[in-house]
Amino acid sequence: MIPWTPAPAQLTMAYSVCRGITRANAKNFYYAFLVLPKRKRQALCAVYAFMRRCDDITDDPNLSPEERRYKLDTWLDALHRAQQGEPTDDPILLALTDAQRRYTIPAGLLDELAMGTAMDVVDPEAGTHNAPPSANGAAPALTIQYQTFDDLKVYCYRVASVVGLVCIHVFGYRDPAAETLAEQCGLAFQLTNIIRDVKEDAAMGRVYLPEEDLAKFDLSAAELLSAPDPARFRPLLALEADRARQFYQAGDQLIPYISEDSQPALWVLVNIYRQLLEKIAERQYDVFSGKVSLTVSEKLRVLGKGFLQRLT
Repeated sequence: MIPWTPAPAQLTMAYSVCRGITRANAKNFYYAFLVLPKRKRQALCAVYAFMRRCDDITDDPNLSPEERRYKLDTWLDALHRAQQGEPTDDPILLALTDAQRRYTIPAGLLDELAMGTAMDVVDPEAGTHNAPPSANGAAPALTIQYQTFDDLKVYCYRVASVVGLVCIHVFGYRDPAAETLAEQCGLAFQLTNIIRDVKEDAAMGRVYLPEEDLAKFDLSAAELLSAPDPARFRPLLALEADRARQFYQAGDQLIPYISEDSQPALWVLVNIYRQLLEKIAERQYDVFSGKVSLTVSEKLRVLGKGFLQRLT
């Protein structure tokens, strides 16, 4: 079978849709994408839109766990058919498969991204995963999904380190050493997200903080559902932040390994996330009073420095 080829106008529209999804949802990634050459920016917007669709499916509170798994499987099946050259009118799949061919992104990485989001779906047989909020708004039961930090790293690898590996395929690299650094950089980003979103995740029945870490500081997951005392959780979150800081060093080391036209984008991304982590630290790890984020002006300052790097 001769693979189907979309018309240029279809691809243009598909990438435009993905850019819109990224701009609306990727509060940190989008700023880094702006420093990239157009084609690379388009490719990463397609990757992000694919990730967003996976997240939206697995987070949908209106679907049962079985329905969410089925819908995710159906979405992946549609991707696989598009990868094999079958026609599709889904703009995300149109753009993603074009970007995948253009930048030789391994298909297995895209599958693993979806597998990572699936880890957030309740497994009725194993009974170890977390349930989303119930339709009537009742507080969800909390289940600690990861017993050790090594267990958590498996999840972080799939939802974040794999993203790093996809990104460097688009950025361009030759030395295989870049791959390990990209994986570690993804860990830094995901740990930062986990620290920032502790309260929000608990409201969805999800606890990413490892059981052994909670026990180390005599904490229980149940405390997250009431009105947590920030002072009690501060040492634990500081521990996770220290781990993230170690992995951020890999981000600095990765920059010289990728193509020069992509180095400013990676620099912007690393520094936006690192500044977010330090802003949380400045607030004594109080992520319970309100969601901590960088202001638009703070992000623009980082972006401005990235543009200067691109021009020099």
